[in-house]
Amino acid sequence: MTTTVHDPRTIADLVHEVVDGPLPLRITAYDGSSAGPDSAPRAVHIANERAVAYLVTAPGDLGMARAYTAGDLVIEGVHPGNPYDALVDLEGLHFRRPDPRLVLDLARVLGPRNLAPPPPPPQEAMPRWRRVSEGVRHSLRRDSEAIQHHYDVSNRFYEHVLGPSMTYTCAVYPDRDADLDEAQENKYRLVFGKLGLRPGDRLLDIGCGWGGMVRYAARRGVRAVGVTLSAEQARWARDAIEREGLGGLASVRHADYRSVTESGFDAISSIGITEHIGVRNYPAYFRWMLQHVTEGGLVLNHCITRPDNRPRRVGAFIDRYVFPDGELTGAGRIITAMQDNGFEVLHAENLREHYALTLEGWGDNLVSQWDACVAEVGEGTAKVWGLYLAGSRRGFERNVVQLHQVLATRLDGSRRPRTPLRPWWTP
Repeated sequence: MTTTVHDPRTIADLVHEVVDGPLPLRITAYDGSSAGPDSAPRAVHIANERAVAYLVTAPGDLGMARAYTAGDLVIEGVHPGNPYDALVDLEGLHFRRPDPRLVLDLARVLGPRNLAPPPPPPQEAMPRWRRVSEGVRHSLRRDSEAIQHHYDVSNRFYEHVLGPSMTYTCAVYPDRDADLDEAQENKYRLVFGKLGLRPGDRLLDIGCGWGGMVRYAARRGVRAVGVTLSAEQARWARDAIEREGLGGLASVRHADYRSVTESGFDAISSIGITEHIGVRNYPAYFRWMLQHVTEGGLVLNHCITRPDNRPRRVGAFIDRYVFPDGELTGAGRIITAMQDNGFEVLHAENLREHYALTLEGWGDNLVSQWDACVAEVGEGTAKVWGLYLAGSRRGFERNVVQLHQVLATRLDGSRRPRTPLRPWWTP
């Protein structure tokens, strides 16, 4: 009886087996093999066996993110703070499901032990809230810990990436030549105008971040209160309020919005917080707003949306590395929830292209401040941010995600809304 001896196959051979169609960039591997066009401007280097194990045991964006964050998958020809061009290349990469023969070949090349899932990088550490039952998602404690996972990275790091505005939400560009800080200031101007704010009014800003909207309003004579679940954000915002001498009008609390006992606000802004609320909690969220804004008062909800209203899970990379427990839906569902819970919706607009430009600006800042960012948070975390900013930018460019501002009023017929018949912010 003759035994057939299989020659060991290269990593490049295995890549060809799982890729459907031509490779859009060059692949090189630790065993010296390569695949893809020699003329490609960029290459992905599979540096070791652990990289293959990451890719095999978590196919798709999660496995690639693990290997890239750990340094086992190296993207050559791009800056680690902005792998945008490589992500555009990878859009043309499609995988086949490996058949049993390929699994056996992988076991021969790597050894069976190396097909076990490697421990994920520390940036994907499974905190306590990840092990809590699904039934308590968006509880006070779990929301607080999820927010801290992302926003309490380091105020200094955020200063490097966000720039002087310290604003971590979509800017509104007056024109394509405007810089990031000008566009962020213009966003606050737009929100202030839509809410019809006047000196002496009372504003509540939910999820206030580093207090940008609160301080913008206070500079114009509005009494503004902000709330954030991030202790680092609250500390930075309070220091900024004190530096600017706005303590008589502005305040920021390290608290959940549900702890706010005051009511009768003339306006409420919700800028970049609805993504963390949970779609099933929209009715309660908007009812809470209705109970805390005065009759005739205005509410502006600004958040990332989807181009449709169908239920869909957030990608594994975003969920585990960036926004734990985050949820997105379409503007239609948000508007419906506002209308069904007592608001009259006055205006809605999609700022999708503005968010792509905003993310490009943050990515440029990350690259220009790369050494300082790595010194502050470590190379792995800085690489996660580069991947996240570049991937999100591409998502907005391709209309995978959008950004909507929805303006609504609490109106029962006894008072006129605060906005004029023809809003002044329109052309």
